[in-house]
Amino acid sequence: MQRLHQHQCKPPVNKFEVRFAPMSKDELFKSNMTTIADFNFGEKVASVFDDMLDRSVPFYREIQRMIMEMAADFAVEGTNIYDLGCSTGTTILNLGQNIPGKVKFIGVDYSQDMLARCKQKLAECYFAREHELICADLNQGVNIGNASVVVMVLTLQFIRPLNRDKLIRSILSGLNENGCLILVEKVLGEDSVFNRLFIKYYYDFKKRNGYSELEIAQKREALENILIPYKLSEDRELLLKEGFRYCDVFFKWYNFFGMVAVK
Repeated sequence: MQRLHQHQCKPPVNKFEVRFAPMSKDELFKSNMTTIADFNFGEKVASVFDDMLDRSVPFYREIQRMIMEMAADFAVEGTNIYDLGCSTGTTILNLGQNIPGKVKFIGVDYSQDMLARCKQKLAECYFAREHELICADLNQGVNIGNASVVVMVLTLQFIRPLNRDKLIRSILSGLNENGCLILVEKVLGEDSVFNRLFIKYYYDFKKRNGYSELEIAQKREALENILIPYKLSEDRELLLKEGFRYCDVFFKWYNFFGMVAVK
């Protein structure tokens, strides 16, 4: 798929076609750094975040398409659709183009810089659906209501482990009956042998997408205390323990997975 140029953010031709706004190349970790600060979602990251995801998350565009497909089936007229950790708004943009009927899209992120990029992107793509952007720290839980769909794409992994139960509990309480949570995460392998292999395969994937060994190593160090992954089985257990009736995996690639859970 060709990347869109400025002001070419047109409606999709086919159902569930993924749309991407123009991207600035991610070169944040290209130069050798004497000290590496903890990763943060400020302006520097926000400015290249779309390219970072496109080159760092396996099958990211297909995952986006799958999210749209499932969300369209679970979305209910007159309800709210939440994107928790909405970052630059890619998921909101795509959901808005593919979910019919009168629904409201609500994006939540703790980074004002990400929300500013999100607002800009939605404006450039003439996003006309009812929506609201909220700045809030998900570590404190989240206030949601009348929700038929909640999406978390690579978000839970950045929530402190001690706060994850509370967050999932607050999501469940705000979901309507038969509403769904769509969760995409980076995870640990179920065994250390698989974990080492999956990490190796993942770094090979990043190299194929143009990242150098230096970039990979420096970003890994920056994320070390910020991104704390669970095992897939632990994420599934968390969802069921907090009260979701059932859940299933819809995507799996080495140390990345997507899961849908229903209230």
